Amino acid sequence: MYRLLGLFLMVFIFSCSKNSTNRNPYLQEFNFRFDINTNLPLYSGLTNEGSAIYISNEQAGTRGIFVIKTLSSFSGFRAFEASCPNHTPNECSTMSLDSSRNSVTCECEDYNYSLFTGQLLNSPEDDTRFYNMLEYTVTTSGNIISITN
Repeated sequence: MYRLLGLFLMVFIFSCSKNSTNRNPYLQEFNFRFDINTNLPLYSGLTNEGSAIYISNEQAGTRGIFVIKTLSSFSGFRAFEASCPNHTPNECSTMSLDSSRNSVTCECEDYNYSLFTGQLLNSPEDDTRFYNMLEYTVTTSGNIISITN
């Protein structure tokens, strides 16, 4: 009986997959916390589903963050890094918001990303590895949205 239990335990331990992520080499991850008070007029752009804002703050992300209100996530909001994930941060890598399409565009090579999913929408046809947007953790408490890495 102990041999069978030991064999089962060994199979269970060695059959578990390692949850490794493919780390984006272009963006550094550093700890930050940024709070948004949705009662302030500055953040009134987050009132309706699908509405998005850009926060250009040195304390939020590498080049700022994009925040979008969505019903598909746990907190009702998603937040992404504003620096293009497929370039080393430089003069053209800070993406611009296209609120009419709920997307952002990197000016370096016109990469376009969805703010609902963070996915690259127009990836080139070559075999090069492309990264989606770096997403940050979002929690809400009343009228406060907290974004952390």
